[in-house]
Amino acid sequence: MLKLPGLIDPHVHLREPGGTHKEDWDSGTAAALAGGFTQVLAMPNTQPPITGNDELALTLAAAARKARCDYAVYLGAGAENAHDLPALAPQAAGLKMYLDQTYGPLRLDEMSLWMAHFENWPRHLPIAAHAEGRTLAAILLLAALYDRSLHLCHVSRREEILLIRKAKEQGLKVTCEVTPHHLFLTEDDLPRLGNGPGEVRPTLATRRDQQALWDNLDVIDCFATDHAPHTLEEKDSANPPPGYPGLETALPLLFTAVHQGRLSLDDLLLRMVANPRRIFQLPEQPETWVEVDTDVRWEIRARDTFTRCAWTPFEGMPVQGKVRRVVLRGQAVYQDGQVLARPGSGMNIRDRNYRLSSKP
Repeated sequence: MLKLPGLIDPHVHLREPGGTHKEDWDSGTAAALAGGFTQVLAMPNTQPPITGNDELALTLAAAARKARCDYAVYLGAGAENAHDLPALAPQAAGLKMYLDQTYGPLRLDEMSLWMAHFENWPRHLPIAAHAEGRTLAAILLLAALYDRSLHLCHVSRREEILLIRKAKEQGLKVTCEVTPHHLFLTEDDLPRLGNGPGEVRPTLATRRDQQALWDNLDVIDCFATDHAPHTLEEKDSANPPPGYPGLETALPLLFTAVHQGRLSLDDLLLRMVANPRRIFQLPEQPETWVEVDTDVRWEIRARDTFTRCAWTPFEGMPVQGKVRRVVLRGQAVYQDGQVLARPGSGMNIRDRNYRLSSKP
């Protein structure tokens, strides 16, 4: 039995408000604990999106009632809220900028809108961006011009990871994350998954792209699930929404890579604990750990998961290493397939009392 620190996922979608038929703060944080995650950072593209004080308060109220692990929530950068968000910044996980593949008030089509947020968001707090290809290059240029830090979400292509390597070599304050589904799946898996269930953004890439991620592991700062649940009925529809669930499969997939010699245990902990904590300025959790049975071999099955969407793109995949027990602040919150934490027992990482209550 291997004892690890509680894991941190800096990129999850918990669908509340607006999509609780496929996930909410209760089911999503139960899935997090089952996957060994004791802190999660939730994205703002809910319905309504989290673009101001009212939406943030609504989301945090739901989390306070339901969350079983610790959490924080991103604010969404919009076309008209660049001057309003800084006052809310201390309450947020960070600022999320959507530069590709989204719609509505979170879509930032003009670079002048990007500039407004770079100019107004507090410099010491994180900005995370969904940017792909040439848009990624453009936001890197802006980060250089403003000399401020930038975190790039779910990097998936060879050209992107090589560009980020060059940016880091030039001293840019850039960090990035990669998802397990881009590390372990490619476009070759789409026939098995099917057209609807296979939809994800960024899309699954080529084997060459996938290999580039593994070859440039030293450039990757975080492993983040981009847990994005939708029901199979929605995925099989004429207009399937993009996204995969991932909270419960990330650790076994990555631990299997450790067993195979593709990663070291230090590689895993750096990208699932130390770097997310540093980048997003997260407090440590005292008396918090995860116990993993390193010898057990098993197959991923959706029927065994806690996520409300009830499916996984990794169905039937053999893995090694299973979460047996999770302890959060001295209390057992998950053990042998049962979530023991009660709804509402999770804490808001950005609450001003959190750091005091989390001190050993």
